[in-house]
Amino acid sequence: MTALALTDLSAGYDRDLPIVKGVSFTVERGEAVSILGPNGAGKSTMIKAIAGLVPCFGGGVRLDGTDITGLASHVLVGKGMGFVPQTENIFTRLTILENLQIAAQLLPKQDRAGRIDAMFAMFPDLGSRPREIAGALSGGQRQMLAAARALLTEPRVLMLDEPSAGLSPKLVGQVFDTLRRISETGVTLVLVEQNVRAALALTERALVLVDGQLAHDGPADALHDGKLLGELFLGHRTAEAGS
Repeated sequence: MTALALTDLSAGYDRDLPIVKGVSFTVERGEAVSILGPNGAGKSTMIKAIAGLVPCFGGGVRLDGTDITGLASHVLVGKGMGFVPQTENIFTRLTILENLQIAAQLLPKQDRAGRIDAMFAMFPDLGSRPREIAGALSGGQRQMLAAARALLTEPRVLMLDEPSAGLSPKLVGQVFDTLRRISETGVTLVLVEQNVRAALALTERALVLVDGQLAHDGPADALHDGKLLGELFLGHRTAEAGS
């Protein structure tokens, strides 16, 4: 069953100069998909448009068959969409527990404590220090907290924008181990990532954006071929879906 579907989506900050130019693809429920491409290709703009943070100028987005095009981000949370931005994704002056309590406000009161406990069970490194100020966490721990905040409301689709940005190789490994555990719970993952090797190892399918357009849609394994990936990143090859 299709969890997320884009149809001819155009988006950006200026209607006359769209960054995302007519992109179409689907993501099946429970699938893990990476979105790759050179800098400036429109990857982050695209998922921000899906998440209701960037204007859509044409086309549409559907979540579990329901049109969500242009809905505000806080509305999308209630419809089953989770989004972890690259920066400013936690409240650094609050404790770990307070970060989760804020996210839990979107849930019925009787469900909040149980969901926070579930997040501490999934992320024991956070659960062991609930009173620690979030700003004192390592980069990897901050990403775990951001993921926990997004997962607290039990989204069916979780999108992440560059979760490994600025992290050491060791912390990148920790973050991707966390994402693997999340994927194993059945949550649909859509991941924008510049660390191509880590993204391909995690996901089953890969999309490549070049100049705001879809240049490739196919199994992640196919992009372990460095030559093909180089051609796509350089924009020398436009591949049809499934190629």
